[in-house]
Parts: sequence; structure tokens; C-alpha cells
Amino acid sequence: MRVHWLQHAEHEDLGCIAPWLAARGHSVSVSRLQRGEPTPVLDSYDWLIVMGGPMNIYEHAAHPWLVAEKQCIRSALNAAKRVLGICLGAQLVADQLGGPVTKNAEPEVGWQPVTLGEMGRIDKAFAGFPESFTAFHWHGDTFALPPDCAPLMASAACANQAFSAGARVAGIQFHLEVTAANARDWFAVERPKPARFVQAPETILAALPSFAANNRLMLKLMENLEAAE
Repeated sequence: MRVHWLQHAEHEDLGCIAPWLAARGHSVSVSRLQRGEPTPVLDSYDWLIVMGGPMNIYEHAAHPWLVAEKQCIRSALNAAKRVLGICLGAQLVADQLGGPVTKNAEPEVGWQPVTLGEMGRIDKAFAGFPESFTAFHWHGDTFALPPDCAPLMASAACANQAFSAGARVAGIQFHLEVTAANARDWFAVERPKPARFVQAPETILAALPSFAANNRLMLKLMENLEAAE
């Protein structure tokens, strides 16, 4: 399968997704939007992965490539491609499905429990997920659920943590792809301000088993999307 991913910041890459794609024999290409690289031609890929980033989806003046990126995502959705959005990526996908993106009530950074709702427990994209798990979060904004999308997961800080739109499209507000090495790179770029749902980098980085558990869930989601008809 041809997989194309969209990057928004140098320090935010595919994390544990990259070796999984290589092991499965998928071809991988990328648009590094922060460098001014163009979005892909629709016929050049089968699966679009939209990664995270520190910007807001409406910061068009500061990041003019957001306009073309939204058009790219809309085209992928219209063409029934596989689409996965992570954090900012999930917000961009939700936006193109009609789910408004706004500032969350509080920032959420670090390890916080996520609980599946009734629909989350039977959703095909998240088949095999436990009813509750601890996810790594780093976001200040959030998405509203797009029309016809059921609430799947929530945390104490954020009511909408995941959505799916059919079997091939999913978005997660949290970062299952992040490895411990990724997290160290992120904290080298930015140290979040303390807040109610914001943990210190030292606390986050000390939880090595949690990164591994998150990565296993990330790969389960990838397997589910890969198998979707």
C-alpha cells in the first residue's frame, strides 16, 4: 500500500508507525509542509496520515500551507482513501468532516486516562482497545464531533478524544505514536507551562512502560485501518 504522511514540525515524525510501515512492506512518502513542500497528488497514495504540530488549524497567515493541506484532506476523504489524523491531524480531519475546532477548556499534556464510551467499545477502527488506558497527550485545542460521528472516547480534560467516519477514517486527539525518544526530542523544543492537566517532563519521561503500551495500541489502530474494506 502507498502511504503518504503530512508533517507540520521538524520534531514531530511518525514515531512507532515508521518501522511498522516498513515491516509491512508499505511504500512511504512525505510532505514536510513546514518546509514548503507541496501536498501529494491524489492518485499517488492509498493512505493519508496527518500528524501533529504546535499550530492552530486556522493560523493561515502564519502557516499558509494549511489552506492546501485542508484541500488535500478533503480530496482524500471524498475519494474514500484511508485517512488517519493524530492530534492536530485529527483536528484538521474533523474540520474537513464538519466538526469545528476550538480551544479546549484546559491544556492537556502528559499521561491521562482515556475511557471508551459505549460506541467506542464496538467501533471497528478501535477494535481491540481496552475500555480504559493511559494515553500521552499534548494539545490545547480540541475538535467537536463531525456530523454522524458518535462519541468514542473521553478524558477528564477533554470530552472528545477520538472519532471514526466509516471503517477507513479515524482521528485521535492523543499521541499513541510517540516513543520515549520522541518525547525527549519534543521537550528539547518546548517545555509546557504547569497547569491542572499538564505534567512535568521529568514525570512524563519516567513512565517508560507507558510509551510501550501506547505504541502497541497505535499499531493495533494501524492494523485495523489497514484491514478496512
